[in-house]
Amino acid sequence: MATSITPLLMFTGNAEEAMSFYVSLFADGKIVAVDRYGAEQAASAGKIKQASFTIAGQTFRCMDSPVEHDFSFTPSISIFVECSSDKQITELAEAFGRDGTAFMPLGAYIFARQFAWIQDRFGVCWQLSLT
Repeated sequence: MATSITPLLMFTGNAEEAMSFYVSLFADGKIVAVDRYGAEQAASAGKIKQASFTIAGQTFRCMDSPVEHDFSFTPSISIFVECSSDKQITELAEAFGRDGTAFMPLGAYIFARQFAWIQDRFGVCWQLSLT
């Protein structure tokens, strides 16, 4: 088997909501597989044990952590999206920005015609670029 690398996003109970949101934003977005915790994992029953989805040709995995922990996502890791149009970057920036935090609001920067760095409402960071 060939080596492969797939980003894994660990959520604290809202993996399904996040995954559904992400696939809705990209024309080719698709949920590929979902495996849920069973009744024997009472606190996590029905939550995502492991799921995979694709957006913009990239496969991602996600899960709901079965244990509480003191960490979440960090802005030092981002999903970088090379947008294809002004319309796409504007729509993505607006969608990710709803209830999120813009570290760099959508605008013209020296390195890109349009760029935004946004942490969405789930804590995942997105860097959107249109050169």
